[in-house]
Amino acid sequence: MKRPVENLGTSKITGGRRHPLRSRRKYEMDRYPNEPLLGEQITVTRKVRGKNNKTGIKTIDSVNLAVDSKVKRVKIIRVLENGTNNDYQRRGVITKGAILETDEGKCRVVSRPGQNGTINAILVK
Repeated sequence: MKRPVENLGTSKITGGRRHPLRSRRKYEMDRYPNEPLLGEQITVTRKVRGKNNKTGIKTIDSVNLAVDSKVKRVKIIRVLENGTNNDYQRRGVITKGAILETDEGKCRVVSRPGQNGTINAILVK
């Protein structure tokens, strides 16, 4: 059984130091989170594992809203709720599950804008 790279910042239960079995792989490295905000649309493309690219949103001002099996592009007025994180709600960060106020009414985000590069939403009744 392969064990994941342990948290080397902590000590062993006996008080000894931890020594890595191998160095970190490139795909195990962290990067800063991409937190989409309101504003004129700006996207960012980054390389990911397997020679693939991911397009994320930095800022966006409209949403693809599904209404009665039709999709409309609607302007976002503001972020009402974000259950992911209270700080995100305060700052107006758009993540999956966030409730947005639009011209058509309240809608819930169903895509992952920081990783997909689009914001898809459905109306909340």
